[in-house]
Amino acid sequence: MQFTPLLLLAPSSSRPIPVPKNSTIVGGQTEPALIRLWESFGMWPRIVIVGILAALVLGVAVWALLQLSRGRWRRLVGGFTSLAFVSLGIFGLWAVRLPTPRGTYFVLWHQIVRLAAVLSGMGFVFGAMVLLIPKAFDRFEGKSFVAFIAARHVRSQKSGFVTVISLLSIAGVWVSSFALCIVVCVMGGFGSDLKRKILGNNAHVKIEATNGGSFKDWHDLLDQVRKVPGVRAATPVAGGEAMASSSSNTAGVLLRGIDPNTIGDVIDLKKNVEVGRWKYLTDWKSLAELPPDEPIGLGPGGETYLKGPSLKFDSDTKGEDKLDPAVKDALVPSDAYPGIVLGRELAKTLHVYIGDELTLVSPLGDLGPMGVLPKSQRFHVAAVFYSGMYEYDQSQAYVTLEVAQAFLDVPGRVTTLEVKVNDAEKVGDVRPGLLQIIKDRPDLRVRDWKESNRNLFSALQLEKIATFVILSLTILVASFCIICTLLLMVTEKSKEIAVMKSLGASDPAILRIFMTEGMMIGGIGTLLGVVTGLSGALGLLWFGVRLDPEVYYIDRLPISVDPLDFLIVALSAFAITTLATLYPALAASRLRPVDGIRYE
Repeated sequence: MQFTPLLLLAPSSSRPIPVPKNSTIVGGQTEPALIRLWESFGMWPRIVIVGILAALVLGVAVWALLQLSRGRWRRLVGGFTSLAFVSLGIFGLWAVRLPTPRGTYFVLWHQIVRLAAVLSGMGFVFGAMVLLIPKAFDRFEGKSFVAFIAARHVRSQKSGFVTVISLLSIAGVWVSSFALCIVVCVMGGFGSDLKRKILGNNAHVKIEATNGGSFKDWHDLLDQVRKVPGVRAATPVAGGEAMASSSSNTAGVLLRGIDPNTIGDVIDLKKNVEVGRWKYLTDWKSLAELPPDEPIGLGPGGETYLKGPSLKFDSDTKGEDKLDPAVKDALVPSDAYPGIVLGRELAKTLHVYIGDELTLVSPLGDLGPMGVLPKSQRFHVAAVFYSGMYEYDQSQAYVTLEVAQAFLDVPGRVTTLEVKVNDAEKVGDVRPGLLQIIKDRPDLRVRDWKESNRNLFSALQLEKIATFVILSLTILVASFCIICTLLLMVTEKSKEIAVMKSLGASDPAILRIFMTEGMMIGGIGTLLGVVTGLSGALGLLWFGVRLDPEVYYIDRLPISVDPLDFLIVALSAFAITTLATLYPALAASRLRPVDGIRYE
């Protein structure tokens, strides 16, 4: 169904969002049939349904407790794993079929489905790992005498309190390793996402004037830059500050004049256009006369605003042109109202859509009787881009290079030569070649993206290291449980230790037995934590969890799955838990046989 409202209320705000007159809204987010069915129920039916679900959950919990009390933990874990597998299939297929989110509308039930798919996958992996542990113990017991005794001690169910502490030790290492893996992946994802957006909206290298102004004789310099080994593309830019004014609001902008043919080779501006068309930046006639089915904006729910039929005198009731093309071309001069590309947030601030008019005012103008008069020029909005960086979307505006040079009063001059290299991480290898080109131009300097954003990425790296160290302390706390477990086990097994020593077991053998026990406890917890952390990270990466864009200004939770990070977490956790076994193992190896059987 299509309708033509004049006003639309955003679901997360009471502030009305203006919709262009005579426009048409299509698409948008829709609620599933189950949600609509639930909302159609009254209060008492909802209470009954919630009561039935609560009774089912309570029944499952009671059944699980009964299975644990009877020692049937394998049946319990098997049922849990099967349920998680079925749930993964249901919610995974549902999450894959969900529509790609658009706009700024946050759909809560979409996120519930995606999180359910991620948790189901983690539950299945955890249950499968737990079921494989007894088989791993069986194979480990046949390796040697030390392995046999250590495995028997760990899997013994007669120790009671010691067994409970062993399970708590495994759980502590598991939770700590899992949390560390997820946090490292999320922080790495934010860092990678930030780097991607910065490199996508900024050149890898900039050649600019030392005084911050413009420079001339740049054509030959641009040709030389493109021939430097390692340079993929280069483009001229003329930039400056201006004030943008629409019919309802004003905002400050950073105006950048670009070459439409080469700017796409250096930054991702053309790829980031979400509304409008790139050709409108230069095709001013088409921009002034948009067709009725042309998208001109996006609503808060992702719905598309179409221009709709024109209300001008040169169109009939069906929106079809009545004027002769020659007369129409005369009414729309080719040099009037150049196109301009705005960021999403800047377009929201100015309340403009594709084809709307706005005025740019430059602080530098012509000299008049009353002093310097600001220069103003009208533009048509050609496109709206979304870069993912609020600072860019709020302030950036792009026009053609010739228009910017005339507006900023820098004819034939540019402010920057922007360069993209083959490998952004190896930008330092290209820098000497660029410096060699401008060695005779003291008015120019070279800046790469690492130099411009050194403080930002250094802070991110420092924060990642600090978080890793802090969360590693939780593994250290969990290792205290391993120390307590082994000390209690040494006290409980003192008679067995004395008997083994009497039969010929050496002190190093006893030391290896108890160290192996602690390493098995720490290894099981580490393996469970790292594997479930990997499954959770992959689930978040595949299914995606969208964050509220009104708060975070990103479409989804960024995740970076780096095998090196998981290897470092596993080695760190295993090293900490292994060190925790030294003191109890030394205490066991120094126990004299006579002390172990003195009171027996």
